[in-house]
Amino acid sequence: MGDLLQPWHIVVLAILAFVLFGAKRLPELGKGLGEGLKGFREGIKGTPDPPPPAPPAQQQNTPPPPAASNAPVEPK
Repeated sequence: MGDLLQPWHIVVLAILAFVLFGAKRLPELGKGLGEGLKGFREGIKGTPDPPPPAPPAQQQNTPPPPAASNAPVEPK
């Protein structure tokens, strides 16, 4: 009972996770677990999260309005 997690134990656990959750759900679970562990480590260290970067200033690329014409409008 010395080596609790041998390589074949990890293989069996991976196959079991694949069968239970499916191929589409496993990446989502891994990402969530990684983000949770990262947040936990940062919480233990006591360092606050850096503020998100400010969005870049949006430039208005609208065309200028058409020039007003002084020509008389003829009735139809």
